[in-house]
Amino acid sequence: MSTAGQPTTVTTFSGYGMGSYSFFNQGVNIYAANAFEVPDSLAPSSLRDLFTIFLSTAGSDGILNVVNGTGGSSTIANPDVPVTVVSYP
Repeated sequence: MSTAGQPTTVTTFSGYGMGSYSFFNQGVNIYAANAFEVPDSLAPSSLRDLFTIFLSTAGSDGILNVVNGTGGSSTIANPDVPVTVVSYP
C-alpha cells in the first residue's frame, strides 16, 4: 500500500477501540472506500474493536468498509448503527 505514490514504511502498529463517524448532508455523493487503511503486512490482530457509524438521516453517502475492504458499510441504510470489525488482520 502506498500514499500518494510513496512506499509505506509502517512495520508495526496497534490500534484498539478506534471509531470513524460519518455525517454527510451536502447533497453531494461522497463515499469513502474505507474508514481505516493500513498496510497488509501488519501482524495478526494489530487492530481490535474497530467501528464506523453513519450519523445523518438526511444524507445519502457513507463509508463502504471499516478497514481495507473488510467489514460492512455505514450508510443511510443503517443510520446510527455501529458497523464493527473485532480483529484485523
